[in-house]
Amino acid sequence: MLIANPRAARKPYPADLRALLSIEKARQSRQWLSHWREIAPAATPLRDLPDLAETLQVARLSVKDESARSPLGSFKALGAPVALVRQILRRHPDIDPQGVLAGRYAARLKDYTVVSATDGNHGRGLAAAARDAGCRCVIVLHAHVGKEREDAIAAYGAQIVRIAGNYDASVEEAARLSAAHGWQVVSDTSYEGYEDIPRDVMQGYSVIAAEIVEQTAAQPGAAGAYTHIMLQGGVGGMAAGLISYLWEHQGANRPRFIVVEPAQADCLMQSAIQGRAARATGSVDSVMAGLACGETSPLAWRFLETSVDHFTTIEDEEAIDAMRVRSRGSERDIPIVAGESGVAGLAALQRLRGDAALSAQTGLDAQARVLIVNTEGATAPGVFRQLVGTPADEILQRQRQFSRKNHVR
Repeated sequence: MLIANPRAARKPYPADLRALLSIEKARQSRQWLSHWREIAPAATPLRDLPDLAETLQVARLSVKDESARSPLGSFKALGAPVALVRQILRRHPDIDPQGVLAGRYAARLKDYTVVSATDGNHGRGLAAAARDAGCRCVIVLHAHVGKEREDAIAAYGAQIVRIAGNYDASVEEAARLSAAHGWQVVSDTSYEGYEDIPRDVMQGYSVIAAEIVEQTAAQPGAAGAYTHIMLQGGVGGMAAGLISYLWEHQGANRPRFIVVEPAQADCLMQSAIQGRAARATGSVDSVMAGLACGETSPLAWRFLETSVDHFTTIEDEEAIDAMRVRSRGSERDIPIVAGESGVAGLAALQRLRGDAALSAQTGLDAQARVLIVNTEGATAPGVFRQLVGTPADEILQRQRQFSRKNHVR
């Protein structure tokens, strides 16, 4: 399904939004993260895919590969650590923020406990940050989170709490535990009375956009390298983090933003239809675990409401097909390990370019220059192998061979 957002506008970045998410704060977050051992020192690759661009009949197709961001395996390594540092600074203003994730204040933080619900990647990022900062971490997992993802989180020392139900139920349980024990919720999902930390998480995600601007030499206020950017949905935090930065940088010359989510977890599309942060209409049970969210973050919606041009949904089978397409590569396209949620943008692009009417609605034509974001690698290696038919390590080996042959990093 595809809908045009009736509220989308081409205008300068509003001052009220800049007060919440800004390029200035993104630079600060990036500086703090540069000192954390779990983050790669260099920007993640921005790779062109000329063969796939030719197949899809667009002028350019690029992928920002967040699977290379961190041993944690996803873009979520950017959000939770920044939010944790900022929250600790609220409690201890005398602390040097660059020393938090280096463990310099572990003795002061040993009795501080953070808690969050997760589909896997956010919890893993928070657990790793809490371990390095020296505080305790409790992660609430719902029924659809697999044992592989649970073990990956527990490996960083987090206490795991299992519940029945879906992601939204786990968010409610994390809030209950926080109130009962005096723990601090660190979530990318906002709700009434809880916006500061989700804002900080989204600010961490904007590091991705900062790198894109640098890698494409985008000039302030001017149209950039891409006419279209496809972004994953979820509760809206990642999309808001990237859009806020690019909107502030490019102003009215921003690209077209298309947000993608599973058909059964369409909370952002429903928000566009209803004109307010809304709930999904489906089962919220998708192979795209990181996008299987039933309720839009109201804070994220403030950024998306007038900036996203189209909302679209995809089926699980389309995501699995896109995983296989990316893992194969081609003569000119490097193979990439892209997880179930990481391929949402490509899956949507393949759907839209396969339908002339949908292409016309979104302006996706032979002159289009499209950016997609691979938000995760094989964060659940067993699931990845089952869906793709090839182990992630084998694809990484082919990626290294391609890089050596073509002299790319």
